[in-house]
Amino acid sequence: MQVKETLNEGLKRGYSITLTAAELEVKVNDKLKEAQPEVEMKGFRKGKVPMALLKKQFGPRILGEAMQEAIDGAMNEHFETSGDRPAMQPDVKMTNEDWKEGDDVEVDMSYEKLPEIPEVDLSSIKLEKMVVKADDASIDEALASLAETAQDFKARKKGSKAKDGDQVVMDFVGKVDGEAFEGGSAEDYPLVLGSNSFIPGFEEQLVGVKAEEEKDVTVNFPDDYQAEHLAGKEAIFSCTIKEVKEPVAAEINDEMATKFGAEDLAALKVQIGERLESEYTGASRAVMKRGLLDALDKLVDFDLPPSLLDAEAGQIAHQLWHEDNPEVQGHDHPEIETTDEHKKLAARRVRLGLLLAELGQKAEVEVTDAEMTQAIMNQARQYPGQERQFFEFVQQNQQMQQQMRAPIFEDKVVDHVFGLATISDKEVSKDELQKAIEALEEE
Repeated sequence: MQVKETLNEGLKRGYSITLTAAELEVKVNDKLKEAQPEVEMKGFRKGKVPMALLKKQFGPRILGEAMQEAIDGAMNEHFETSGDRPAMQPDVKMTNEDWKEGDDVEVDMSYEKLPEIPEVDLSSIKLEKMVVKADDASIDEALASLAETAQDFKARKKGSKAKDGDQVVMDFVGKVDGEAFEGGSAEDYPLVLGSNSFIPGFEEQLVGVKAEEEKDVTVNFPDDYQAEHLAGKEAIFSCTIKEVKEPVAAEINDEMATKFGAEDLAALKVQIGERLESEYTGASRAVMKRGLLDALDKLVDFDLPPSLLDAEAGQIAHQLWHEDNPEVQGHDHPEIETTDEHKKLAARRVRLGLLLAELGQKAEVEVTDAEMTQAIMNQARQYPGQERQFFEFVQQNQQMQQQMRAPIFEDKVVDHVFGLATISDKEVSKDELQKAIEALEEE
């Protein structure tokens, strides 16, 4: 087999591979000999079918397999010998399209190789870690917010009209065609107006009612209502309003604390403090990670594969276009052109991606099965009732697995670099940390 270089320009490489007819015939015969002992054919004992008959019967299929295996073997040997790592799947095509049995096989292979990544002195990187303490004011603010979510309701003054967000306590009887239907009646039912817990149009009609008032509410059941005998039908609910209550924040005390699973108010404050510290730590890490990436971007410079740059710039342009045009859900839209800004951002992402991959490989960073399983489970929670289907989908989809593995790998490499860099703590306020996070989101 002959391999001849045809292109060597920057990171681009091209080779012409020639597999002679004699070499191909040897490979075909070897594969036939390997299969001969297991072949059964009418008129012959198992393993005694003549080679000439085997070649006539199975030759064309074996020929194709041998050709593919020989070319794959030549490619693998080339990459092992040269040390090249293709940036994307090599482009391989047969050049003698009029090939017939007995001819040499001629193939062209072209690819862009990954660049050599320069060594980086990670210990020279200096970073600041923003440290925020969960002070009493922050804990009290979080407590007040919890109290809002655990709101109670107190009776409005007699004669007050119900507003959106108020709770009305009522008896009601629902009828369709003059007949009460099962599940359409209740007593002392507390309904929060605006909660959308009743049929569309129901709650809006109760805005303005007063205690001791009677009101008929007319609505139409949706056409796709789960109870088929009610779907699409008009219903009249006769409502007797007993109380109108306004929302009030829950009183911050031990009783409220128990609603959130704490033993008492003191224990709840401890829990809130720990949660805030965790949130601050996560936000601080995000800011420090950006600082690290900025530092690495300044430390290294090397040639980038054009194919990776084009693919990344196209993906960035496509994503930003959809963010600017949220009403377009699918991909049936005009072709999106990449700008210099897209290409500049793509160059940074590709450069840092290749560098982090190299650093991770040298440090033998790996994503464990347990980490992948945890990541899949976390994402599966976004699909209530379909967790198992999502889990199975990811298990059968290599591309999806890679998409989920990549950020885990990146974060582990970042943590590895953090361990080698020089990091100094800087105590800041919650507001300063928040501004730093907002600055990241604006970039």
